[in-house]
Amino acid sequence: MDVIAIVGSPRVNGNTEILTRHTLRAVAEEGLTTELIRLAALDIRPCNACRVCQEEEHCSIDDDLFPLYLRLKEARGIILASPVYFGSATSLLRAFMERAGYIGKPRQAFTGKVGGPLVVGRRAGHNFTFAELTLWFQILGFFVPGSTYWNIAFGGRDKGEVNTDEEGLTTAWNFGKNLALLVKKLF
Repeated sequence: MDVIAIVGSPRVNGNTEILTRHTLRAVAEEGLTTELIRLAALDIRPCNACRVCQEEEHCSIDDDLFPLYLRLKEARGIILASPVYFGSATSLLRAFMERAGYIGKPRQAFTGKVGGPLVVGRRAGHNFTFAELTLWFQILGFFVPGSTYWNIAFGGRDKGEVNTDEEGLTTAWNFGKNLALLVKKLF
């Protein structure tokens, strides 16, 4: 798989997933294969600080994280998408980021890959969540392409609201195009 998008929303087919699918269409238009993975469909528990991953490329928690981590190691590009929950990424996505990051960082598993965030929120918290996700990519050695604005969009409680944010859709589309361009140049 060329590009995998991880959706951290607990809502199936919600605004975050809609924006992510929109972005993946831009990537696919450039000839890359894409896949969307919903964390809500998986069992991914929080890190328990056992530190097994510091000694070996493994996690002591028996859930869906490690098989997903192995798939991400094979991908060329990764997108993390989250709605804003109390000014931050969802706990689903945070658990994924912490554990995948702890396993991958000592091994430089993601160094040189391409990645970036998508954030959807009703009113506020976009910038902090965007920065939170961007910092994860940067500490793990990803190349993070830009867009025509920050990769955020407005959408709230009702599914489909994100489709009314034309600037957000355009920004996400342009991010997808830039991500695909960078993947094709690097790999």
